[in-house]
Amino acid sequence: MSVVVAIKPSARKRNAKVGKLVFEDGTRHAFESRAAAERWADDLSAGDGHVWVASAHPRDDGDADCYLVSRATNAKLEAAYDKRRRRLRGDAGSEQESLGGEP
Repeated sequence: MSVVVAIKPSARKRNAKVGKLVFEDGTRHAFESRAAAERWADDLSAGDGHVWVASAHPRDDGDADCYLVSRATNAKLEAAYDKRRRRLRGDAGSEQESLGGEP
């Protein structure tokens, strides 16, 4: 039995090794089993953005059995959002200070 894994854009954007793999070999890869595909994903994740194998939805009409996915986030933007949210809640210490230490 062969398991076909399609690479989603989120995985390609989050993990440089995956991006290179898509460039060199395309977005579809076949494996002998789901376990083999998961080991492949673990190897790709080593030292780079975390990717994993997710099952395709039963109603998915594509030829892929699974997808290589990742959570594409921008940590800097998320941190800025958290800082703004704390400021709006009125948390202590949320005011910006100048280099001299005075607000």
